[in-house]
Amino acid sequence: MLALLLTVGSFAQDEQKPKKAKKAKKEKIYNEKGEIIKKGWNFGPLPVLGFDSDLGFQYGACVDIFNFGDGTRYPRYFYKFNVEVSRYTKGSGVFRFYADMPYLIKDTKLFFDLTYNYSKKFEFFGFNGYEASLFDPNLADNVGVEGYKSGYHFIKRNTLRFVGSMQRKFLNVPNMNWVVGLAYYNVKTDSISLPGYEGQQTLYTNYVNAGIIKENEKNGGNIAQLRLGLIFDNRDHNSDPSKGVYAEYTLTGSSDFIDGNGYNYLAQTFIWRHYIPLYKDKLTLAYRLGVQHKIMGNAPWYMINNINTPFFQKMYTEGLGGVVTMRGVNRNGVLGDGFILGNAELRWRFLDFKFINQNWQLAFSPFFDAGMIIQPFREKELKNAVIEDVELYSGTIEGIHTSAGASLKIIMNRNMILGVDVGRALDNRDGEKFKVFVGFNYIF
Repeated sequence: MLALLLTVGSFAQDEQKPKKAKKAKKEKIYNEKGEIIKKGWNFGPLPVLGFDSDLGFQYGACVDIFNFGDGTRYPRYFYKFNVEVSRYTKGSGVFRFYADMPYLIKDTKLFFDLTYNYSKKFEFFGFNGYEASLFDPNLADNVGVEGYKSGYHFIKRNTLRFVGSMQRKFLNVPNMNWVVGLAYYNVKTDSISLPGYEGQQTLYTNYVNAGIIKENEKNGGNIAQLRLGLIFDNRDHNSDPSKGVYAEYTLTGSSDFIDGNGYNYLAQTFIWRHYIPLYKDKLTLAYRLGVQHKIMGNAPWYMINNINTPFFQKMYTEGLGGVVTMRGVNRNGVLGDGFILGNAELRWRFLDFKFINQNWQLAFSPFFDAGMIIQPFREKELKNAVIEDVELYSGTIEGIHTSAGASLKIIMNRNMILGVDVGRALDNRDGEKFKVFVGFNYIF
């Protein structure tokens, strides 16, 4: 964490830096909290060095570019751009550009995200949480075999994603906004094909053979979305809030008119985020409640893990399970047509300091995450599926999946947030080990 801090600090620079060595430095201006008020452009290039228990070690490069304008809105920024190129040692890679522009146009927020994500080893644990059997038929013949690696719960998946959203004030109601957005997803899926996994059965191929995953969707497809919503937001800050409420209702219409396979559906998503100051802006109780529910239509299997939201806090918007929803629960371990989600964190900002002309904070956050499927996906097909000597349906009633852990964050100028999250599922069916995630931003 110290190495990351030093790396970011050494690259962070401000437009106010004198162009000539002999020119007198401009006087620093401080706000009532003693923070240096940042103005103009601020750059944060750094190597991407991370770790995700689900993905492996991450390496690459990225840059966060902020514009604080004349500083009157600090710590809020006028624009933010991010470019990242990185790879994980377990065979995943990311190419991403996004732009968050809350003040480019008066009373209008614009957001764009273009991401290509490829994974040679992507988790797949079946549908409907505890209803899906965790039985691995490969283990029976390979117990004690040296170097054996099970590929039963993995697939190959590549995703191209584009999201564009616009937010404007709603009828001059304080803190209320309407939002409209477009999204496009191209998803390609197939059996895992890495060396060492040859000849193994996989849950994915068993689902295909049993007809749970249909022939016209087994290799992915194209989905276009129109999103309409309302957002109430009175937080004191968007990246690292210490008080306020963010409430979002989104209606998402999805169509596969490109492929024409009939996977058209309508879904609704409601997310409530509340930040309660317990001691000034040093100690905050933060919690998030969310629900997503399909209203009508049929979704393809490769889209049911997508959380439909117009603005992203993290790169991944998938769940349940993993770093963006339930830290410690197997990534994508809880899939269904509809779900509920809850997160609670106690965020303690225990140290403030100045370094390389930047404002820094260290924060510690114990957390508790929970979620469950409330609308099963193809439950009838799952119950009736028959594959010789293979269990696909556990017979267990779906319940609440939970995890707990703690986070440590390094925060620069209240906007660039680097941190590590360590979580453990509280039920061994959801994961038997502590999972570690190193990356950017809070999950909400």
